[in-house]
Amino acid sequence: MDDGYIKFRSERRDGAVTVSAMLHELNQTRTSLFDLSLIGVYANGVGYGNLSVRTNGSQFIVTASATGGIRTLGNEHYCLVEEFSADQNYVRSVGPLPASSEAMTHGAIYAANPTVRCVIHVHCRQMFNYCLANGHLTTPANIPYGTPSMAHAVSTLVVAQHALPVLFAMAGHDEGIVAYGADVASPHTLLLNELHRSKTP
Repeated sequence: MDDGYIKFRSERRDGAVTVSAMLHELNQTRTSLFDLSLIGVYANGVGYGNLSVRTNGSQFIVTASATGGIRTLGNEHYCLVEEFSADQNYVRSVGPLPASSEAMTHGAIYAANPTVRCVIHVHCRQMFNYCLANGHLTTPANIPYGTPSMAHAVSTLVVAQHALPVLFAMAGHDEGIVAYGADVASPHTLLLNELHRSKTP
């Protein structure tokens, strides 16, 4: 398992993210997902799960790398992605820590649909298997996370969807589930509903 490792070229400068009501809501949502073990750290020490909210244009605030094991994040655990390019495999961010290893995927979603305001990425074996077995939206199984190929695949998937919120499994990223929507609440609710369905006999 290679989760948690940054695969893109990263450029970062020190700085602080702007606090907002939406970021506060995102942080509360993240804590609730952490408590459900949808965000956390594997036994090998590698963290999983990340969230983001759009700021201006295609810029977004995302949880920083290596924060999966922290239950409640502070502002210092977020960074602003100012620029990214799937073609150049490049992410430029501002913050005390590097951007999440999934920042490229988040960016692809925001770039593909200007009405999306929040992206949530979690890990859940049961929900992942349920989605694959029941014909849910997925990215191709041969495309790994954090790569330009994944960003392009996600962009293609997002463009084809005409209603929000949306949930899909990352078939090439074991246990990976992504939900996105026009606010923080709707993809969060969609995730919880899907989790409930996956646990229902």
